[in-house]
Amino acid sequence: MGLTARPVALITGGSRGIGAATALALAGLGYDVAITYHNKAARAKEVVAEVMKQNVRALAVGCDITRQENIDQLFVRLGEWTNSLDLLVLNASGGLERDLLDIDSQYPMRINRDAQLAILDATLTFMVRGGVVVFVTSHWAHLYGKVQQLPSYAPVAASKYAGEQALLSRKTTLAENNVRLIIVTGDLIEGTITPRLLERNAPGLVEQRRNIAGHLPTADDMGRAIAAAARDSSLPNGHIVVVGGSLESLPQS
Repeated sequence: MGLTARPVALITGGSRGIGAATALALAGLGYDVAITYHNKAARAKEVVAEVMKQNVRALAVGCDITRQENIDQLFVRLGEWTNSLDLLVLNASGGLERDLLDIDSQYPMRINRDAQLAILDATLTFMVRGGVVVFVTSHWAHLYGKVQQLPSYAPVAASKYAGEQALLSRKTTLAENNVRLIIVTGDLIEGTITPRLLERNAPGLVEQRRNIAGHLPTADDMGRAIAAAARDSSLPNGHIVVVGGSLESLPQS
């Protein structure tokens, strides 16, 4: 079992995009970083190499977070690598994958709600007192039911909103363990796959959001915001951090 005086973070979905950017931001702050990936092993290996350039430890573990047996194996491997966690970043999500939706219409809810709770439950056995859980979401998901939704994104928004609410329902349990939950919600993120997928069904969406917000955040912006929120001990349990355009700038339903 690896022992270290450095804080340790686990990031789900850390092989690319926001997850990878968060891993690098936390490494720069002196965290040892473990990431999960689904099927991007080569990308995960690259992230680990970049993280280790910051003179911290890094670990990548393949894990389909919708499968409990995979989660069990993840935490066995994690337990061989560290004896505690200071931070959990719940970044992995899904629901736009047409091939998976054709097989399982409940896939968005399984990954964006059920898997988030399963990872949280497993993490609490490792989490130190004073630890932090960060749930990464989008403005559309955070405000589901209050703002106009894009049809192609609605199942993702609904399930991520359900996941956020399920996590918030654990606030008391988390507080009893001296663990805080922070929600980080982002606008459309430049350079990530989600805007590209949404643009297919809503041409002009990205430029419209860019005009309204002035500019769109990048994955690096999100990573830095997540890392800063995790380190800010003044943020209360359940606090919302907004990255990019204001929540009020979205069209109301």
